[in-house]
Amino acid sequence: MPKPPKSPVSKPKTVSKPKAVPQPSDYELDYAMHDSVHCLAPGLFRSITPGERASSKLKVDYDLGDGERIEFSGPEPLGADDLRVLQGLVAMAGPRGVILPEFPDTADAMTVRDLMEIHGKPMISKDGMVVKSSYKQLGREIGYADVSSSKTIKDCLERMWKVSAIVEKDGKRMGFRLLSEYASDDNKGNLYVALNPRLTAAIVGDIRYTHIDMDEVRTIKVKNTRFVHQRLCGFIDQGKSRLVRLDTICKYIWPDDDLADAETRKKHRTRTKPVLKELESMGWLIEVYGKGKFKITRPKAPESEFKIPRRKASPEPV
Repeated sequence: MPKPPKSPVSKPKTVSKPKAVPQPSDYELDYAMHDSVHCLAPGLFRSITPGERASSKLKVDYDLGDGERIEFSGPEPLGADDLRVLQGLVAMAGPRGVILPEFPDTADAMTVRDLMEIHGKPMISKDGMVVKSSYKQLGREIGYADVSSSKTIKDCLERMWKVSAIVEKDGKRMGFRLLSEYASDDNKGNLYVALNPRLTAAIVGDIRYTHIDMDEVRTIKVKNTRFVHQRLCGFIDQGKSRLVRLDTICKYIWPDDDLADAETRKKHRTRTKPVLKELESMGWLIEVYGKGKFKITRPKAPESEFKIPRRKASPEPV
């Protein structure tokens, strides 16, 4: 008796596993103590149109007051991803950073240190802070959905390493890179970054700093919100309010907004609506008190958060 034909056996379908969504407990960093100058310098980070990096350069001058100014320059403008990666590095430097003396204690080095001081006070910290981590960990802490790809972060790091800064006060000048040192190992995914002396001074509390909530950084989805969020954090303390004009908010995203034609400026104002909406979704209170005028209140610090000495409020114009 012939055997019945075997019924075709279909191969089991390969079901791709859903990507694990990081939970709050997966994050190590709650906040960043950022340098206020890097947060408030107009145009240091801004909206960039596709292809603009090929034709534009970075050139920003910022008057700090009291006769002090800082100039940033680089071969390419810095955008939202650069801002986000730098926030992550600063946050990681808080609990993980290692102080790296910029100059050894030699006679020549002491002469350089003397040149960096004004009336016995240093222009900025003379040390740098080192972050030793990985692309994967940095990507996770700043909220990247795909932490397995390092290209975006690597591009940001190398773009920021090319940026130079010059601080001038009372006729004395000092220069440094936005990122003092940078090294990586693509095979192992390891990362080594030394922050500049000014960022280091903010992290250790030697100069005025800006407190940035990393949960908010990870929550933001709209790129333009990143520019506005960092600028507002730069001069609004947690739980406090400031008055801000719509024109000012537009310049946080497009620094040359006041030079644009009427049609472009109208588009800019329309594009701020999702920005303000996203800020409200994170707990920021935005109240309209006139045409193009807002009273913006920043969320209070969580009760469980480590208490940091309160800094002086920034004189950021609104």
